[in-house]
Amino acid sequence: MISTTIDQEIKQAMLAKDQAKLRGLRAIKAALLLAKTEKGHAEEINADAEIKILQRLVKQRKESATIYKEQGREDLYNVEQEEIDVISQFLPQQLDRAAIEQIIAKIIAESGATSVKEMGKIMGLANKELAGKADGKLIGEIVKAQLA
Repeated sequence: MISTTIDQEIKQAMLAKDQAKLRGLRAIKAALLLAKTEKGHAEEINADAEIKILQRLVKQRKESATIYKEQGREDLYNVEQEEIDVISQFLPQQLDRAAIEQIIAKIIAESGATSVKEMGKIMGLANKELAGKADGKLIGEIVKAQLA
């Protein structure tokens, strides 16, 4: 489970006085604790749920970083980027665009989809196949391009 690894990493970051890593790790720990208490019981959350939580944290930070970049706030942009780097270490390796395009092409061929009208069906299959390995926005772009 990620939570036990996070606790150990927090201790190491504190000893190393690595503030950027410590911020990212504490954000992960807080999000995992919140998810456990939201369920209404102290049961451990599964690995898939942990990955979804981490993906949500990265997505939030990317959105914030984009806003800070647009507003010329390099200091805040850098803080967000540092946290993205720390959180991303605990996510599965992301596939590159070419690999995603191949997988989506295979899904489209197997399903027999021929038009953009079937995008919802393909998106469901693609998201299931690429869960944790690719950004949903990128998947959507590629599906739309290949069906057009």
